[in-house]
Amino acid sequence: MHRVSIQTHDFDVSTELAALRARDARVGAVCCFVGTVRDRNEGDSVASMELEHYPGMTEKSIEAMVDAAFARFNLYGVRVIHRVGLLAPMDQIVMVAVTSAHRGESFQACEFVMDYLKTQAPFWKKEQTPEGARWVDARVSDDAALARWGIAAPPQVG
Repeated sequence: MHRVSIQTHDFDVSTELAALRARDARVGAVCCFVGTVRDRNEGDSVASMELEHYPGMTEKSIEAMVDAAFARFNLYGVRVIHRVGLLAPMDQIVMVAVTSAHRGESFQACEFVMDYLKTQAPFWKKEQTPEGARWVDARVSDDAALARWGIAAPPQVG
């Protein structure tokens, strides 16, 4: 099973979780986060979101995040799926799932990977709003979430 997938098509959470924990009797905990496209951002309605990435580079970056999670937590498996292309409100955009022996480790690792992913993964997001298209910048709150793990976000360019 691949640890990281970047794809345009939707994913089935149940299928992904079943594959992640398949035939591994050590697993006592599975934690999963699924992010969806919201219909509002920064007070404006959002009609759609388009995500771009650099194939190969993005996967390599996320694989490094997964390696960091394995180094930090006692995990059995990690699965990250991130969608790209044109997405509408309520569409699934990201899934992070982890398995471990105990729930505490799974909860922490899932949050760690998601915080890391939100700030460090090379994706570019463009929203369509009533005022037109706009690029979505990283949030200060996302950088703060990453900082609690002892990881500094890279400086913003521009």
